[in-house]
Amino acid sequence: MQSGLRVGSLFGIPFFIDPSWFGVLILVAITWGRPWQAEFPQWGAGMAYAAGMLMALLLFASVVLHELGHSLVARSQGIKVNSITLFLFGGIASIEQESKTPGKAFQVAIAGPLVSFGLSALLGLLAAIIPNNTNPVTVIIANLAVINLVLALFNLIPGLPLDGGQILKAAVWKFTGDRFQGVHWGARAGKLLGWLAILLGLSWFLRGAASGLWLILLGWFGVRNATNYDRLTDLQETLLKIKAADAMTREFRVVDADMTLRQFADTYVLDTARLGIYFAASDGRYRGMVTVEDLHHIERSQWDTQTLHHIVRPLTTIPTVTEPTSMVDVIQKMESHQLKQITVLSPAGAVAGVIDRGDVVRALTQKMNIPISDTLIKQIKQDGAYPPGFQLGAIAQAAAEATSR
Repeated sequence: MQSGLRVGSLFGIPFFIDPSWFGVLILVAITWGRPWQAEFPQWGAGMAYAAGMLMALLLFASVVLHELGHSLVARSQGIKVNSITLFLFGGIASIEQESKTPGKAFQVAIAGPLVSFGLSALLGLLAAIIPNNTNPVTVIIANLAVINLVLALFNLIPGLPLDGGQILKAAVWKFTGDRFQGVHWGARAGKLLGWLAILLGLSWFLRGAASGLWLILLGWFGVRNATNYDRLTDLQETLLKIKAADAMTREFRVVDADMTLRQFADTYVLDTARLGIYFAASDGRYRGMVTVEDLHHIERSQWDTQTLHHIVRPLTTIPTVTEPTSMVDVIQKMESHQLKQITVLSPAGAVAGVIDRGDVVRALTQKMNIPISDTLIKQIKQDGAYPPGFQLGAIAQAAAEATSR
């Protein structure tokens, strides 16, 4: 769910403001207003700080246009753009999926800096045309031109999550043919640059420069987001490597398809401690799945004469996967059919096991050496849902798209 205050839409794209933005807006206004008060005493304090506030608003308007550049190019490729949000460190466009080729990914990445370069050139030309370079309007326009140039150049630094990191990712993707390698290279560069920014900011701060704190925050933001890119890509790669056979369990019961519905109800349904997943078999062959819900569709007067054959769901009619199926496909099938669990078949067509969301999380965490408690796995199994913030459905979808090109 989108956080922040919705303030409208641009070209049909919802526009949000995070609460952190209001604080940085005041900070930026003061940062510009205070030196202008000293540089242009004829303005007066009120005019200087009003100009600083206008400068701050126009700066963030420039950020919105920068993100809009990314968004409109992404939309031209048929990609949904969920929102544009202004927050503490600038702005971000929430784009639903990756571009389908490295060339198209490059187009989305470069669009934002090109908008900023264009704004810088246009504003610079406008400032040169307007007479009287001490006029507040001229001063704001001239400074905004410089800021847009800095914004473009800063975003071209080759490290995720910056646009330059996206460009690096697209280049490595093009060279290697592997999008995942592109992300890893961009993320490594982003983490390196982030740590350098933190160290540089710390050095400045220890020398008495308060601006060092801002650089430390920017570096921390870069390291955190680059690390998230790396981890997300690791998750996607791992899901592609895990097979259904690695995650399935035999947490099901095989019952005799020739038993009557009454026998089945008395033996399994009435004993709630034994409720579970049932497959019916006869003559050495699986006949299908038996669900308690289907039992209730038969009149109780017929339970003594009808057998499980009457309510069994053949394996050919229920959602199934085979043992070699990748976990990405397993997750997608479970999500698309809204299944609590899915049946895994052997090469011979027999029931080899079942997989639920708890099994998926357990197999994934084991493969990635991530500790997880049995209590949490049990909770996931009971709820039939992944933990909050752990959107494996969306992650699997992204991994599938990355390998389908």
